[in-house]
Amino acid sequence: METRIGTVLVLVSEEGDIHRINSIISEHSDLILGRQGIPLRDRSASVISLVMEGDTDRIGSLAGKLGRLDGVKVKSVLTG
Repeated sequence: METRIGTVLVLVSEEGDIHRINSIISEHSDLILGRQGIPLRDRSASVISLVMEGDTDRIGSLAGKLGRLDGVKVKSVLTG
């Protein structure tokens, strides 16, 4: 299957289970080229950005699992 480069942006509110988020990200660590976490203290939230390389099914799996968690919103962009 063809690999693509992309990003996954994860917005985590106070209600987000950061331990479960980290567990899901760790399950897909072979796809991750880079990771950055930024606390948004004035909004009681955090942003995690992931730069990834992999097939669309696996990247979609990561985004889908994260997006189903309470307190988490996910957006992804993949190269064509």
